[in-house]
Amino acid sequence: MVSILSGGADTPVIPSAASDSAGAHSTDGTTHSASVLNRLVTTTENSAPESPAALTVYSTTWCGYCRRLKTQLDEAGIAYAEIDIEEDPKSAEFVGSVNGGNHVVPTVLYADGSTATNPSLAAVKSALGL
Repeated sequence: MVSILSGGADTPVIPSAASDSAGAHSTDGTTHSASVLNRLVTTTENSAPESPAALTVYSTTWCGYCRRLKTQLDEAGIAYAEIDIEEDPKSAEFVGSVNGGNHVVPTVLYADGSTATNPSLAAVKSALGL
């Protein structure tokens, strides 16, 4: 699932167990279902290079580091697409391919194809030229 959002050394590694579906998050931190949030885009075959946003955050529902980064991006008004790698096997493969075989989140993909693992907000802003 891809959520298109416009909002304002201890990195978790994904276990193989599946988790429940995540909602999309608004700038006020609330969670919305796909039927409520009209900015939600669902694709059946999402792979890293096909992400529709300039910034893509690969995450999971349970990842605290992911929540922190997404909250910071929302507060900074930086738009991003969010992909739950437990819901999208191709994205999980991509994340593993850029992290030495480990499914480490958050992994960020920039429009130029470069990636960062668990970046700070300052690093994301710098990469985006903000």
